[in-house]
Amino acid sequence: MHLSTYLIFDGNCHSAFQFYARCLGGHIEAMATYGEMPEDCGDQVPTEQRDRIMHARLAIDGQWLMGSDTTSVCPVPYQGIQGAHVTLNVDSPEEAERIFHALSDNGTIQMPLEGTFWAQRFGMCIDSYGVPWMINCEKAM
Repeated sequence: MHLSTYLIFDGNCHSAFQFYARCLGGHIEAMATYGEMPEDCGDQVPTEQRDRIMHARLAIDGQWLMGSDTTSVCPVPYQGIQGAHVTLNVDSPEEAERIFHALSDNGTIQMPLEGTFWAQRFGMCIDSYGVPWMINCEKAM
């Protein structure tokens, strides 16, 4: 089994995934727009929304972060990401510092990255795309 996170954006999935590739050191394996869909599917999406991302996949150390943009034909309107955080468990405090500072740049720090009773470093932020993150570097048990 492989558990992955799928993020939904409101028109900025392309730039968000470029940002995540830089911050997390992964590479984008897939990036397809609604305009690239077969005609029988793509015709449902308004012309002005066909450059939105239908599916993106970022590979990071054998794991995936995936996402897409919503469109006006989606059955549920975009309401942002609520009630969840993407959690990254990293191996070193230095890696935690680097990633936390990159993701929180132009975002909101909810909890500064610092030592806790369970972690060498732990912090929470919401990036500039509205995605909530937890960065964790556990202490040796």
